[in-house]
Amino acid sequence: MKKRILIPTDFSRNAFNAIKYAMELYRREYCEFFILNTYYLSGYSKDNLLSPQPTDKDLSIVKERSEKNIERLKVQMSFYEENEKHSFKYFSEFGPFFEVMKTVVAREDIELVIMGTQGETDNKTVILGSNAVNVMEKIRSCPVLAIPSTVLFKEPNEIVFPTSFRTHYKEKELSTLVEISRLLNAPIRILHVQRGKALSQPQIDNKLLLEKILDPASFTHHRLYDVDLKDGVSCFVQSRESEMIAIVNKKHNFFGSIFSNPMVKELGKHTNVPLLAMHDVRT
Repeated sequence: MKKRILIPTDFSRNAFNAIKYAMELYRREYCEFFILNTYYLSGYSKDNLLSPQPTDKDLSIVKERSEKNIERLKVQMSFYEENEKHSFKYFSEFGPFFEVMKTVVAREDIELVIMGTQGETDNKTVILGSNAVNVMEKIRSCPVLAIPSTVLFKEPNEIVFPTSFRTHYKEKELSTLVEISRLLNAPIRILHVQRGKALSQPQIDNKLLLEKILDPASFTHHRLYDVDLKDGVSCFVQSRESEMIAIVNKKHNFFGSIFSNPMVKELGKHTNVPLLAMHDVRT
């Protein structure tokens, strides 16, 4: 079975970099890559009679532009060495970005989304592009791997996995972390920020379960005491020059709770750190 990977593109350098990263990451694996461009017109709504409706000519123009850029991308891709284990499908689809993404993920049985973290302007002041953050929130049926714009593929030295040990993890939701760790021979660094008290019995049980799930990969435990979670993770990553971070995105708005937007921006300052967001399979 080929692994099915979706890569959205706005034809920016960053989006193309994400495609190259994905190809290198899974170079030894059989994969089917789905390259998706979405196009839309501001104000388009079939339900709102008060909004000005784009003309057929307007729709035709954006459709033709997307399709032409897809053809250019195919030509660009032809200059890269062919991998017999990889196949590609290209899509140009009309609709709001997130709605089309959800549809394609479901329709094509996508197992992983890989995307760049900046938009078509490649604005250097943007840390994690809003699209990447929102995809991590809204696409919950598969993991999302966000690639910062300056990152060229290299096998990461380690993958930092912060945890409170308060979650009863399941094998399915962590399978991509184990897979990437094994593919890249990158050990997982389990990071726990402890607030004074010793672990409770449920936390101890969850720790043992986590170890069992991660057993096919290589991992070590690390602990910080009485520090802010955001600061602790950031300092740990900086001090060790870690090259990938993995998180489990809970239903209750991950980026608005434990890892708030400041945390995302802080992580984004490490321009060499891809971020893997997995999801609670019970949500």
